[in-house]
Amino acid sequence: MQYRQLGRSGLRISALNFGSVTFGGTGNFAKTGNVDVTEARRMIDICIDHDVNMFDTADAYSGGLAEEITGAALKDRSQEVLVTSKARFRTDDGPNGEGLSRYHLIAACEASLKRLGRDHIDLYYLHEWDGLTPLEESLAALETLRQQGKIRYAGISNFSGWQAMKALSVAERDRLIAPVSQQIYYTLEARDAEYELLPLAVDQGLGVQVWSPLACGLLSGKYRRGVTPPEDSRRIEGWDEPHVRNIEKLYDTVEVLVEIAEAHDCSPARVALAWTMNRPGVTSLVLGARKETQLLDNLAAATLHLKQEEVQRLEDVSALEMIYPHWHQKSTAAARFSAADRVLYDPALRYDKALAKRK
Repeated sequence: MQYRQLGRSGLRISALNFGSVTFGGTGNFAKTGNVDVTEARRMIDICIDHDVNMFDTADAYSGGLAEEITGAALKDRSQEVLVTSKARFRTDDGPNGEGLSRYHLIAACEASLKRLGRDHIDLYYLHEWDGLTPLEESLAALETLRQQGKIRYAGISNFSGWQAMKALSVAERDRLIAPVSQQIYYTLEARDAEYELLPLAVDQGLGVQVWSPLACGLLSGKYRRGVTPPEDSRRIEGWDEPHVRNIEKLYDTVEVLVEIAEAHDCSPARVALAWTMNRPGVTSLVLGARKETQLLDNLAAATLHLKQEEVQRLEDVSALEMIYPHWHQKSTAAARFSAADRVLYDPALRYDKALAKRK
């Protein structure tokens, strides 16, 4: 397992992490799985045996039950591993039961610590943007938690580019705890993060953890054009996440994954993970699993090396549309691109060259 520096912090984390979204299985999260404490402990043991050192959870997952299961499963390993959690979503029916206010964040963190059975959270995320609470208030609350020893590092999740940049700027201006990482959605099916979030990460030294790197199973190889998915798999119809804009493009991408997987004698999921974990700016992927077999297969992505031509095929079939101002910059500014710019533009320029050759 490779260990990578998390942003500009001194923290080193495994390139693959393990998430608890499948733990508990209550409420809306019942669709993701219902892993109990016994199975969670087995999965965590497997992860630790594969040198995974970071485990992700959130108070929103199954109404806090996922945190309880994570804490119980890690009870005898609390000194060996790093734990992340998150706050923002509603935890009670009161007027302050959601958001990023000082009131909610401090109460949420203390409740998470109790459920986890820990005295601190290593990396504490603002789980979603809150446009009604000033970032000054949210970051000051995180600073208080840091000074109290309840959190070690802070992060942001599901922020847009300008929102993330504002958080970094406010932290620097007011000398508050600054986010060291962002947790984002980024897959071969949805490469939107290449527009702003990944260039921001490279430019500002912000770590990146990718949630649901298999697009909630869409890139597992089970969902193919004209093929009925297995009975135990989740189906596209009725899903809230992920939002799929172009189902035909998804099917095309899966077919390329299947072909590359056959060449490596491995699963399409493993190929998708190997591609994502080696993208510029990406620090780690947060895996989720309902079965040990799924987890073991996903962990094997850490040792899968794709050929450059295979990477190119995946980039081409999943190519992003160049929206403004990116199409303009690609045409007129390429001679003066920075490393951050190249996160988006290098694949696009390679794609243009490939198209030109075909003509």
